[in-house]
Amino acid sequence: MQVIHLIGGGDTGGAKTHVLHLLRELNNFINAQLVCFRRAEFSEEAEKMGIPIHVIDTGDPIRGLRELKKLVAGQPIDIIHCHGARGNLMGNLLKRTVKVPVVTTVHSDYRLDYLGRPVAQLSYGTTNLVALRRVNYYIGVSDNITDVLIQRNFPADRIETIRNGIDFNTPIHCVPKEEFLRSIGMNYQPGDVVAGIVARLSPVKDIPTLLRAMKLACQRLPNLKLAIAGDGDDREKLEQLTAQLGLQNQVCFAGWRKDINSFFNAIDIALLTSLSEGFPYSLTEGARMHKVTISTDVGGIPALIKHGETGLLFKPRDEATLAQYLVELAQDPSKRQELGDRLYEKARQEYSIDSMVERQLEIYRHILEREARKAQHPGRDGVVVCGAYGHGNAGDDAILKSIIHSVRHLDPYVPITVLAKNTQSIKQRYRVNAVYTFNLPKILRQMGKSRLYINGGGTLIQNATSHRSLWYYLLTLWAAKRLGNLVDMYGCGIGPVQGRRNQKLVRRVLNSSVDTITLREPDSLGELESYGVTRPRVKLSSDPALVLPAASQAEADRFLRSQGLNPQGRYICFLLRSWRGFGEKAGILARCAERARDQLGLEPVFLPINSLQDQTAAQAVLAQMKQPGISLEADPAPGPELLIALLARMSVVVSMRLHGLIFSSLSGAPLVGVSYDPKIGSYLRYLGYGDYTELGELQEDWLDQAIRQAAEQLPQREALKAQTARLCQIERENIAAVQRLLDTEGVPHEH
Repeated sequence: MQVIHLIGGGDTGGAKTHVLHLLRELNNFINAQLVCFRRAEFSEEAEKMGIPIHVIDTGDPIRGLRELKKLVAGQPIDIIHCHGARGNLMGNLLKRTVKVPVVTTVHSDYRLDYLGRPVAQLSYGTTNLVALRRVNYYIGVSDNITDVLIQRNFPADRIETIRNGIDFNTPIHCVPKEEFLRSIGMNYQPGDVVAGIVARLSPVKDIPTLLRAMKLACQRLPNLKLAIAGDGDDREKLEQLTAQLGLQNQVCFAGWRKDINSFFNAIDIALLTSLSEGFPYSLTEGARMHKVTISTDVGGIPALIKHGETGLLFKPRDEATLAQYLVELAQDPSKRQELGDRLYEKARQEYSIDSMVERQLEIYRHILEREARKAQHPGRDGVVVCGAYGHGNAGDDAILKSIIHSVRHLDPYVPITVLAKNTQSIKQRYRVNAVYTFNLPKILRQMGKSRLYINGGGTLIQNATSHRSLWYYLLTLWAAKRLGNLVDMYGCGIGPVQGRRNQKLVRRVLNSSVDTITLREPDSLGELESYGVTRPRVKLSSDPALVLPAASQAEADRFLRSQGLNPQGRYICFLLRSWRGFGEKAGILARCAERARDQLGLEPVFLPINSLQDQTAAQAVLAQMKQPGISLEADPAPGPELLIALLARMSVVVSMRLHGLIFSSLSGAPLVGVSYDPKIGSYLRYLGYGDYTELGELQEDWLDQAIRQAAEQLPQREALKAQTARLCQIERENIAAVQRLLDTEGVPHEH
């Protein structure tokens, strides 16, 4: 594989470190050439590191392109990899000649790269934005940068994430602390505590907030000192502010330091005060030296700095909190050591140079595989997934996540588009394309390009909640088949469909437009037969959410502690939803919850499956309890994996939500169902345990008895879990049906 990297050559800081270290290591595996468009410190360091480099030292892009074309002429280049505004521009110009995919690594928020420089923003910033939109693939150096690109409507399925890596294996040799501090001009005295920051002196790094925080901290601790390693356009302003604050004896401007290890060795506390970041190298450089870090909660920083665990975080421009943290750490050497050691261990495991290089090679392979796939399927490719997605429902999220995982296991490079209400949320969480549920022109265009349409999970073919939703899903099934797709209904529930005309419509559309159907329980099979649906290949399976892995118990325990609960406690969990007639039954639920506490020793907790709807029902019950239970609320709401792990900590679960029962059954939790919809009873009958009743028929005596019987099943939890495992095995039929469909594409089915 041969990759040519293009970069302006005036880069400093994290971008420079990333590119140079990456290319040095990549050349152990592939041919990675570097082209700079400026001779400067960057190109000199690259030459010293032995990186294959060519310098085209011209500010004229036309001349630069001409020389670049001569350089690459006749070379078998596979990928053009760009970094920064100049690299993006030249990569887009070059691809017209070379005709290979262009990928760019986005090292920071490109809108803030020229902060405080309006002329540069207008010229270079605008040129870069145009160039970025024309690139084929994108790499964000943190999840945050990837999210920024998705929010700005870059194609989610063509964005990868890589973590800045650093060398944790090579021995480090440092200048002794006092000698180094004297060399940078600091008036250091034994007993001083030295904080330090490595940063470009530009507005986005927000050094003024740090200086004002130092003023506040030094009023309490005169022996606190600050070393600033870096340079930039704002240096003179910052030196003036330092003088105005009377900090000349506490603050030392060290300029750019090549011996960054000696800098971090000499300080006691590492700092970052940026308004925006991708993932700064100075974070891992400090971590490598076991230095405790105080940082703004921005960009990809929280992925490594967990507040109170591996460092301390504060909001941008919050000088008072920063000053408070400086004082706390300056006065507590043992806490500095503890947090610094934890940071080192996490960084060593997750941010090594080896893992970065391995990830970069993986991204290159993905790009080449996708390009090869495009050549194999020039007219039609991809999967469209439709369902009740983007409504804040953890059950539907679990279904979608399971479908995406299964499809990608079948075909890792297939383009996936999801029809959803909240498209941004879907793009960010699942890294797929998304189209708004009711943007019919765009949906039809997507169907015209896709190969497979999946009507995904849930009870979509029903009109108990709405006639319009039934008609919508039938319309999309009909349209997908007419536009040339294979059509699969994946792990579905069916019914009830009320009205003979609607049942006739279901029969007509499913018989004419659907190739395969997998069903999540036997009752749905009976529904299909009653409507006269006979043409599609039908297979009994189970709910897709059953194969979703749980979050770790450690994560669940942290969540419970954050809510003031003992992870080892005994709890009865209520998963409720607002429904017609619920208000009349809220008092029954409240009284039974209190008796479970008083008589069975089970503390009532209330957990939402749909973060937008379920709190109303929970509050209606809590309001009628003499001693309130506990409402488990968080922002953001727990995802399905965490819900599964949380429900594993519950002794008894009372649920109106189907996926509350499904998630709970994965750990064998004793169950009680309150049904507003036939799917509750259908699942519990298919599962083989758990009592239930209709919401309208709910009686206090029955619920008391059902809870008591469920609590008596606690010793049988492993046996109950085994019954769920049977359904987990059957769930594999969902993706097996898709595979059979694709394997027999073009072969007539026998019905």
